[in-house]
Amino acid sequence: MERKAVYAGSFDPVTNGHLNIIERAAKMYDELTVAIVVNPRKSGFFTVEERAEIMREVTSHIPNVKVDKFSGLLADYVNEKGFVAYVRGLRATTDFENELQMAQMNARLFTRDTETVFLMTDPQYSFISSSLIKEVASLGGSVDGLVPEYVASRIAEKVK
Repeated sequence: MERKAVYAGSFDPVTNGHLNIIERAAKMYDELTVAIVVNPRKSGFFTVEERAEIMREVTSHIPNVKVDKFSGLLADYVNEKGFVAYVRGLRATTDFENELQMAQMNARLFTRDTETVFLMTDPQYSFISSSLIKEVASLGGSVDGLVPEYVASRIAEKVK
């Protein structure tokens, strides 16, 4: 049986911290789906289509990663696709408190024995968030080294 996992988020934009989690999680499963959350109530920095294209580009070196999009309840998506694990990255204790609450709710909603798997962020990326990247870039600061080079170039195009 193929072991498939999912790593879901807005990835607006994808950071080096996200990519680190993706690379590590991909080693643990036969297939890792990076699922971009579609939230029609939010206007993103990048469109959902742009985020999917960017994610495909920055994960193209990882053969068992695929990119998908979904809207609605995460548990419905997980149940429909038959994932054995839902991967989450943790940067700090504040992340853990929020993620634990979501994991416990998801455990009630998952119809299979889907596990939530927490991976600690590499310390060099622990301060990076998509929100911080957007703020720094929109104010003219450099995000080099915090996001993949391709993402930095796409951000630079957007802020011009």
